Amino acid sequence: MKGYIKIRKKAFEILNLKLSKKLSYHGARHTYDVLSVINQFIKREKIDPYTAKLMRIGTLYHDIGFTISNIEHEKLGCEIVEKYMVDYGFNKKDIDIVKGLIMATRIPQTPKNYLEKIICDADMDYLGRDDFYPISNQLYKELQSFSVINDVNEWNKIQIKFLEAHKYHTDFAKKIRQPQKEKRIKELMELVNKTEKYI
Repeated sequence: MKGYIKIRKKAFEILNLKLSKKLSYHGARHTYDVLSVINQFIKREKIDPYTAKLMRIGTLYHDIGFTISNIEHEKLGCEIVEKYMVDYGFNKKDIDIVKGLIMATRIPQTPKNYLEKIICDADMDYLGRDDFYPISNQLYKELQSFSVINDVNEWNKIQIKFLEAHKYHTDFAKKIRQPQKEKRIKELMELVNKTEKYI
């Protein structure tokens, strides 16, 4: 896979230079976090080196469409990654795999194979982790900066709805992340009930 180093370098360059500072959640930090989780899956699942590189490319470009728009950013990301993959000599099969990985992360998630299930769970890994609150606060801040939402209680209700609708796809995430995610739902429900009691 001759072009891997070049396309990875290009992704890091775009993520660090072209993403809006208003993206306090969908910024470079989120992509690096998902990449770290992907690398853990690659090691744990003993994924072959060639496939692993395609998974890393899909991860690095899964939110890169935000450099153009926060609407339909997955489709935009597919256009961006396809251009660079063609430039760096990747074949159509590899390009289609990477585009599938990116589109699978679109909400609601629709993974069609195991690799897509992995990236979906990596993208939402934080929902079942100890750093859920600081990360979700970054998303709230981002939504505020785009004037999508401004009320914390309303945000907590949205989070409850999202967490209840979300499903993990891999055995690892179901076993390790799901129980913690269920705790977050209970905590948020208690917070909403407490807040509304005094309104």
